[in-house]
Amino acid sequence: MKKILLIAGAAITTTTLMAQTGKENIDKLCGCFEVSFKYAETFAPEKDYKFHEREQIIGVTELALPLVNTDKKVVIQHLLVMGSGTVIKHWREDWTYENLVQWVYKGDKVWEKTTLPAADVKGKWSQSVWEVTDAPRYQGSAPWQVVNGHTIWESTTDAPLPRREYTQRSDYNILNRTNRLVITRKGYDHVQENKKIIRANGADKLLVEERGLNGYEKLDKEDCAAGARYWEEHKGFWLALEQEWDKLLDAKSRIKLTEKVGNQELMPTLFAMADEWKEKKLTAADVNGRIKTILEKHIQ
Repeated sequence: MKKILLIAGAAITTTTLMAQTGKENIDKLCGCFEVSFKYAETFAPEKDYKFHEREQIIGVTELALPLVNTDKKVVIQHLLVMGSGTVIKHWREDWTYENLVQWVYKGDKVWEKTTLPAADVKGKWSQSVWEVTDAPRYQGSAPWQVVNGHTIWESTTDAPLPRREYTQRSDYNILNRTNRLVITRKGYDHVQENKKIIRANGADKLLVEERGLNGYEKLDKEDCAAGARYWEEHKGFWLALEQEWDKLLDAKSRIKLTEKVGNQELMPTLFAMADEWKEKKLTAADVNGRIKTILEKHIQ
């Protein structure tokens, strides 16, 4: 009996240590950063494929603000801080330890809820990435680990087209992403090894492969002061939006998102409402009801 108890105690200690180690690494993803974005298409199986030009953006300032920070859950809101002091709400990432429920992207703006076996997520942290509108993008689970002296987290998952391409391209409909986060001395790197896939009639065809490198280097928190002010002024609205998304996703097993319904586009509509909140033209009493009505128009 004593041996069994010792083994059980060791297992609990290992699980706790993996959770704590992952949490410490995730905390390093928070703060004020200078960000650079670089993408290059690298290989196409068809000889006549015309490679798109390399993309590079440097000198972007971004605040990664922790909204929830517990031992097994971290929610990080990203805010772009422009040179003029203008702030734009950006994407959100939720980190959850041993997360059983995940939304899998199927293509054509359709996601399906999946419950994973406990064994598949044991010791793993899931990263759930949400759109600027707090709509789903992609989720993946993996352990934080040290490989060749580097602290990394790596996962492969399907996702919609990235915002940098989805308004410009229609020659593929799935971005199969391998996301690798690497903790560095100055911050962290987000390394991507992506496959642009044409999915039709249950079959996948590779269009082209792509490499990406998003570098995050820590800045002084004062460089992101405008982002912190923006969040204080607008957070009531954005947190209410997140609540309504949570309710909607809890109630459904499959969703299809339509970003434009008639003359109403989801993202500008929500941003206009956020401004109404700041100007106190939108009250706490009616904000959730109005958000729910809008989401119901765009979700099937």
